[in-house]
Amino acid sequence: MFLFVAETSLSLLRHPDYCISGYSSVDVKRSVEDGEKRFNQLSIEERGKFDEETLVNVNNIRKQSTSSQRAGGFSNEYIVITILVAAEGVHKLPSINGSGDLKEALQKLGSLPQSKIMAVEVLWTPQNENDTLTERQLLEDYPLLRPL
Repeated sequence: MFLFVAETSLSLLRHPDYCISGYSSVDVKRSVEDGEKRFNQLSIEERGKFDEETLVNVNNIRKQSTSSQRAGGFSNEYIVITILVAAEGVHKLPSINGSGDLKEALQKLGSLPQSKIMAVEVLWTPQNENDTLTERQLLEDYPLLRPL
């Protein structure tokens, strides 16, 4: 799990010109059970924004669907990447108000100790090259994103 967070963070840090907006939040829970419940709730909320999931990778087992609800020569206008991390302890991330804040948040995520990481999900939409995410959909589904 640790490598997944580190690699995702590093990949985004290497391509800051592709990042046009961001958002971060931290939610501290008193028990592992409450943390797991919140993590699962956030996962369902985020995945519910997708029209479909065309690629799923759990424990290095990949399942890929070749279907797409939206076909027809459109290029992807936007891609949203969501990183959910459940970690032991209290960790702080900056509020994202600019590219420097995003860089700091990604560096902090990428440097979390492996022993503290309990769960990770990296979600992105659209996943299929024939699918699109328009600016309207982006604004409707992700109202908390802040321009960088």
